Amino acid sequence: MSKQTLVVDLGERRYPIHIGSGLLDNPNLLLPHIHGKQVVIVSNTTVAPLYSQRVKAHLSDYDVVDVVLPDGEQYKNMEVMQDILTTMLEHRCDRTATVIALGGGVVGDITGFASSCYQRGVNFIQIPTTLLSQVDSSVGGKTGVNHPLGKNMIGAFYQPQVVIIDIDSLDTLDNRQFSAGMAEVIKYGLLWDRPFLDWLNDNMKALMQRDKTLLRQAIHRSCEIKAEVVADDEKEAGVRALLNLGHTFGHAIENAMGYGEWLHGEAVGAGMQMAAQLSMELGWLSADDIAYCEHIIQAAGLPIQPPKTMTIEDFNTIMAIDKKVINGVLRLVLMKSLGEAVLVSDFDPEVLQRTLSHSLGQ
Repeated sequence: MSKQTLVVDLGERRYPIHIGSGLLDNPNLLLPHIHGKQVVIVSNTTVAPLYSQRVKAHLSDYDVVDVVLPDGEQYKNMEVMQDILTTMLEHRCDRTATVIALGGGVVGDITGFASSCYQRGVNFIQIPTTLLSQVDSSVGGKTGVNHPLGKNMIGAFYQPQVVIIDIDSLDTLDNRQFSAGMAEVIKYGLLWDRPFLDWLNDNMKALMQRDKTLLRQAIHRSCEIKAEVVADDEKEAGVRALLNLGHTFGHAIENAMGYGEWLHGEAVGAGMQMAAQLSMELGWLSADDIAYCEHIIQAAGLPIQPPKTMTIEDFNTIMAIDKKVINGVLRLVLMKSLGEAVLVSDFDPEVLQRTLSHSLGQ
């Protein structure tokens, strides 16, 4: 049960991230963060049969309530969140209840948001079981649900008490979901850490074969970057916005195709390549840089182009209501160089249109 521990330093609300193998079987990581006698485990139809009993094995002294959600991004909505809240009310959960999110990014996001709302906030623990949730969505306190008009447009910043990352849970993750998670890992290299990006490029084949030593290193570095950024800018007033590299384009793809048709990481993969293309149009990246991005994204089994069924107008319409739009001005995360991201709003709109046209082959 060897593990590494990072800390998200938010003063009195600081919390640990434990990373290692066999951590689901270690009650000492979980029990100190449960404050009352009521525990609600929120999972989904895929994860619950695999891991719920292993978590519940530590909770014989608690009143445990199970909430099993349908699996898929299309269920990350207000109606499904209402089901969590209804179950908690039916079981008369009080303010001392602890809610555990056991699953991927959808489970974590929707459970965190429900926890922030129930009686104005109850204890919340993240146990992420997908690569994407382990390296990104479980860390930093972004919670929320989707709206038909925009992804993650309804939510709250609400930090967990602890994040427990058992990399053995990746053994049951299918290849498509694993690739989707790798998009967020690559993102950290592209926006923050060129040496990490080069390390990923050198080791991508073994990472995709799920070498656990390398995976642990990749997860640790990703969480380390995320924790550093969140500690500096919890509510995305500045540097944290850089973590959205590729996401404005990616969210537009998810919305246009219908939530769940393209996985989040697949859309981010294409979105990062679009951001790289726009960065080249602005004179910041070279053709060699673009080829480098293409290679590493494709090596992770991810798309580098948006769906051919989308139009320029689709992107323009959906991106106009992105969360990073301020006073009607679209802001995009681009790259000054590989490993150095920047948030820009003063670009020539025609350059964006050329990028969209190029990416769509139109």
